Amino acid sequence: MKHLWSPWRMQYIENHPARTGCIFCQALASSDDAASLLLHRAQHAFVLLNRFPYTSGHLMVVPNLHAATLEDVPLEALAQVMALTQTALKALRRVYAPQGFNLGVNLGESAGAGVVDHVHLHVVPRWTGDTNFMAALADTRVLPETLEETYRRLSQAWQEISPP
Repeated sequence: MKHLWSPWRMQYIENHPARTGCIFCQALASSDDAASLLLHRAQHAFVLLNRFPYTSGHLMVVPNLHAATLEDVPLEALAQVMALTQTALKALRRVYAPQGFNLGVNLGESAGAGVVDHVHLHVVPRWTGDTNFMAALADTRVLPETLEETYRRLSQAWQEISPP
C-alpha cells in the first residue's frame, strides 16, 4: 500500500474556525494580500486563489461589489472581471502550461455556488488526463504544491505580464 502524506492539512483540520460574513469582502478588506491569497486588486474587481482548489492554480475573479447575481453588477465591473480573467489566463499559461481551462459562474446554491451571495468567476486550469483515480474513487484531489507556493509563483508571473 502506498501512502499520500499531506501534513499541512492538520493545521486546517485542528484550527479551522467557523467563518462568518462574506469571504470575498473579508479578503478585499484585508491588508495582508498574501495571507488572503489575493493576487491582484483593481478598481472594480480582484483576483484571488481558491482555498479549496479543483486543480493547482484555481483562481477566482470577483467584483468588488457584494452582489449575488450578474444582473446586479455594473457593466464596468463586469468588463474588468473579464479583463482580469484574460490576465489570469496568461499568468496560468506561463506558470503551469495547462492544455485548457474551465471558466464558470455558479449562480445560486442549486447551481453549485459555494458562496451564494457574492458572484465570482472560477478560472480552472486543466490538463489532458487530470482526472485520476483519487478524484473518481476517493472524492479527493491531489495538489503538488502548497497554496502559498502557488500564490508566490502566480504573483511573480502576474507582475511580469501586467502593467503597473
